[in-house]
Amino acid sequence: MSTQALLLLCAIHSLGFALFHLAFWTLFKWPRTLAATTLPNRAIVQIANVQLVWVFLLVAVLCLLYPRELAGTPLGRAFLLGMSGFWALRLATQFAWLRVHHPVVHALSLAFALGAIVFALAASAA
Repeated sequence: MSTQALLLLCAIHSLGFALFHLAFWTLFKWPRTLAATTLPNRAIVQIANVQLVWVFLLVAVLCLLYPRELAGTPLGRAFLLGMSGFWALRLATQFAWLRVHHPVVHALSLAFALGAIVFALAASAA
């Protein structure tokens, strides 16, 4: 698969997770379900989620607008490997803290693994 195609997959993956995280307020019935926790915890969860949306959108834009720079420079490849590590770590923490046997959780685990693989492939394709 070409580097351009791999970076397009990285962008789609990142955009998908940005949209998924934007839906958290509806999916998890925030802020009603967060009302049971403290104000700092409510704020931290929602602020961290907004920041993740920003990061995922930024990654998608970078993959779409700067494919040559990402695939053709040491800094770009380091960034892609860093994103692969991000998804690998997300997968590991899924198993550590979200020990739920549910098809949606398993699908998310596959999506995290896919992110780790696609970003690593994009980093090594050049």
